[in-house]
Amino acid sequence: MTHDHDLVLRPTAAQTSAALNPPAGRNGGDLVVETLAGLGATTVFGLPGQHALGMFDALRRSDLRYIGLRVENNAGFAADAYGRITGEAAPLLLSTGPGALTSLAALQEAAAASAPVLAISSQIPTAGLGGGRHGYLHELPDQAASFRGVVKSVHTVRTQSQIPSAIAEAWQSALTAPHGPVWVEIPQDVLLAQTLLPVVTAVDATPQDVVPRPELTAVAAHLLSGADRPAIIAGGGVVRADASGKLRALAEKLTAPVVTTFGGKGAFPWEHPLSLRSWMEDRHTTDFLEDADVLLVVGSGLGELSSNYHTFKPRGRVIQIEADLGKLEANHPALGIHADARLALSALLETVDERTDPTAPERVRTTLELVRSRIATQELTLEQDVLASVRRALPPSSPSFWDMTILSYWAWSAFDARRPNTMHSAQGAGGLGYAFPAALGAAAADPTHPVLAVSGDGGALYSVAELATAKQHGFDVTWLIVDDGGYGILREYMTDAFGDATAPATELSRPDYVALAESFGVPGVRTTPESLADDLTKSLATPGPSVVLLPAVLRMFAPTHQRSAEPNSASV
Repeated sequence: MTHDHDLVLRPTAAQTSAALNPPAGRNGGDLVVETLAGLGATTVFGLPGQHALGMFDALRRSDLRYIGLRVENNAGFAADAYGRITGEAAPLLLSTGPGALTSLAALQEAAAASAPVLAISSQIPTAGLGGGRHGYLHELPDQAASFRGVVKSVHTVRTQSQIPSAIAEAWQSALTAPHGPVWVEIPQDVLLAQTLLPVVTAVDATPQDVVPRPELTAVAAHLLSGADRPAIIAGGGVVRADASGKLRALAEKLTAPVVTTFGGKGAFPWEHPLSLRSWMEDRHTTDFLEDADVLLVVGSGLGELSSNYHTFKPRGRVIQIEADLGKLEANHPALGIHADARLALSALLETVDERTDPTAPERVRTTLELVRSRIATQELTLEQDVLASVRRALPPSSPSFWDMTILSYWAWSAFDARRPNTMHSAQGAGGLGYAFPAALGAAAADPTHPVLAVSGDGGALYSVAELATAKQHGFDVTWLIVDDGGYGILREYMTDAFGDATAPATELSRPDYVALAESFGVPGVRTTPESLADDLTKSLATPGPSVVLLPAVLRMFAPTHQRSAEPNSASV
């Protein structure tokens, strides 16, 4: 019999000697960066502050690459994108109080999109924690409470010996499905104090697998094998689990049409005969899914956007595979399977019976034609041409990051992402300013492909400071700014709801973005819808950052939440 104590590895003589003779001049911050390096981190993002200087001092003695942004929220967006692209936990180093709080919107987006971000913040000195002394600079009554409702887990350190284990626990939490942001806070005095602890070399933080229960996948396989009209909704969980290949194999084995949610863009080939694409805000698509006698939902909580604003009412049996336990059956009764998408799809692939349905591709074509016909009646040629120009210019392997702007809303439904994990937007939490700093994080993660960011002029104002970051690091990011003179989507919403928009709220005085970019040393060009594809292609092919400004007023297509007047295409 093997006991746990038998598995403890005895240190070698060299390891013992190194542990007993740690290098001089280290502080608590060194324990932070040593732990991160031991966990496999290579890059950290952040912004220094008075209480956090111990960590930033330690970076000088570390091989970690530091990328500093100009605003904490933007640093959080960059870390979010780094985590999405690499699948690794992205360290985010922050200071106390205002610095920490400024990152909240970015951490909310990371939580909504299940992006693994490891935020490590300083705290006021230990004497002030838990209602001790008051009056410290940046002090909050309970800093951790500000983050507890946003992140997956919160870890407060009070001594140097706690640092490696707390960071390792947070790392494991961030990378256990569903991925997400985590929070570690360390007091200033703990970070600054000299440490005699050994150099951190061995850190174990293996993420836990979320394995499906076999009796549930057996029932799911039975239901899918016997279905007459199976269909699949693929969400962002498929992309994060790197399960796109498993999804395609299962869809083809079942001859089941697939709709990808906005967060699941690229999870299924756009031009595949079984692809219903991503028209989630279209009643024809909703009708098709409602008519499925067995609907498999993988990696989606069927939230507001994925359920066509909660008008989706499935009539058949629903099977939901979801790694986030809180989202399981949260919006629709289902056979709920708590599992990582890849593991659950693998189990289904092994157990479902192959079925053929020659009518499925035709039903898909009929539904997509109904969607095209509906959009064609709305005289939205400019919008479709602009989106098509972006697609022509963007290399297939290049990632794109989209802010909350009208062109992005179009892209959610109508943009072919070409490959998994290449199209990302802020539609999880819906905050402005995501695209450009996130694109910088993606460029840091993979410098082999140019990156595209898409913003409106309103959202761009949140991020202009990061032109300095892009220039400083030479990131290969092209920033497309669509300038419609204000918050265009809010202008539309207010006009639709109230008959007019409140101009002081929606109309903006803004800079000359081309001149502004050039003042940072970043080349800029003013384009037109007709020259957009050529100008974007040139900018993306030119190393380093660039700005492409498109003055244009775009309109949204009219979404349909009510039942369509046409016969249900899924029954044809």
